[in-house]
Amino acid sequence: MDLETVGVWVRRAAPELTTGRRVVGDTKSEAGKRFIVLPGFMRKDLERHVKWFAEKEPNGLLFVGEKGAPFRRSTFGRERRKPRAKVGLPENFRFYDLRHTGRTLSTQSGATLKDTMVRAGQSSTRAALIYQHSPLERQKEVAAGIDWNEWPVCQARGSSYPLNDRG
Repeated sequence: MDLETVGVWVRRAAPELTTGRRVVGDTKSEAGKRFIVLPGFMRKDLERHVKWFAEKEPNGLLFVGEKGAPFRRSTFGRERRKPRAKVGLPENFRFYDLRHTGRTLSTQSGATLKDTMVRAGQSSTRAALIYQHSPLERQKEVAAGIDWNEWPVCQARGSSYPLNDRG
């Protein structure tokens, strides 16, 4: 973790197998080993999180359960049920879904596909695109951007179509 740059390091993975056993080791690919720069407004939240919830060792886990052990899929949802309801998230909301939100917000901020892949630790464009969405509101923004860029061209040509060369 780096509070000056406001970000976190991902250096290893510890997936929980379907048997419940956790396997600590390398990330799925080299792309998974990365530094994720977070938005500056998250600095205070990151400081609090580390102070209150993370392991205290230099290479300790950033996310642990209420008893200090690594999160388990089975308990993570239960532990977060009340806070989830308190902020108005639907009962079927899964925190894993935030991967989609993060990737979509990243591209909507102007990030390139490669930028998004680096942030997500993904080595394939296919994987990166699975997590990106383009809702109706974003499509309206894209159309407004085209209007903004092309309207002067249309007016100068006396046409409502910027590429209409047929007069």
